Amino acid sequence: MPTGPRAEFTTENTVDDGTKIGVTTLAGRKSGFTGRVWVWAPPQYFEPRYAKSGFPVLIALPGGNGYPKNYWMGTDLKLQSSISRWSKEGRSLPFIVVMPVLNPDAEHYHDGSDIPGHEKMGTWMTEDVPDFVRANFRTFTSRDGWAFMGSSSGAFVGLKSVLKHPDKFKAVIASGPDTVPDSPLWAGHEAEKAANDPEKLARALSARPSSPESDVYLAFQIGTEESGLGNLRSFIRDYGKGPVRTRLEVVRGGGHDARTYVRGMGDGSIRWISEHMLAPVPSP
Repeated sequence: MPTGPRAEFTTENTVDDGTKIGVTTLAGRKSGFTGRVWVWAPPQYFEPRYAKSGFPVLIALPGGNGYPKNYWMGTDLKLQSSISRWSKEGRSLPFIVVMPVLNPDAEHYHDGSDIPGHEKMGTWMTEDVPDFVRANFRTFTSRDGWAFMGSSSGAFVGLKSVLKHPDKFKAVIASGPDTVPDSPLWAGHEAEKAANDPEKLARALSARPSSPESDVYLAFQIGTEESGLGNLRSFIRDYGKGPVRTRLEVVRGGGHDARTYVRGMGDGSIRWISEHMLAPVPSP
């Protein structure tokens, strides 16, 4: 059950099936950062048979600056309507989709990290946002109910967050991602930068024994019309071992854009992470 306190939401958009995308302003208690968060709950969330069940959460992150809006909150990309349809077809879990801003402003990119001297965007993303979701929605306490998805810069943040916090998050759909931190704000903070490097994090995690408690599922996506395929194949070759489980969806004719990545999700990525996460349980 939601832990509270309850937030006040304003309806931002309405999905084809009548469900709503709401928005609120979250004052992060741990990060000290205040930003907007959009949330969509699937149709199943409101069905009486699931009234006592938790639901899995998918934190969806945009590319670019991700400020002042998270572009996944729009209905034009069909993320929510696609998840609604896929869940009815048995191709996806009925995820609660959470869409926070990615950065504190439109000028600086923070790599979803706590860069010294700047806003604590890593704490915002991996602690404040999940705490907010737990306060307002029926979720699972286990990491098996928590995942990220993102495109481009948002894919980097999702990938890094799962690798840095495998005790909190189980899976990510990382589409067209960078695999190393590149914010200019890291200058003079090499140790902290290394601690937020997905390649270094994956190397360390892949050296550990595989177990149900530590395995993470990295679903990579990339279009055939964008660069970066070789880098992802190298990442999978070097670090896809032990607890680091990987999958690569190459989207034919796809570019470095959100519509390509939603198509790739439907082609198999969302099914793959769904198979390794908790599903809502209907009442007897």
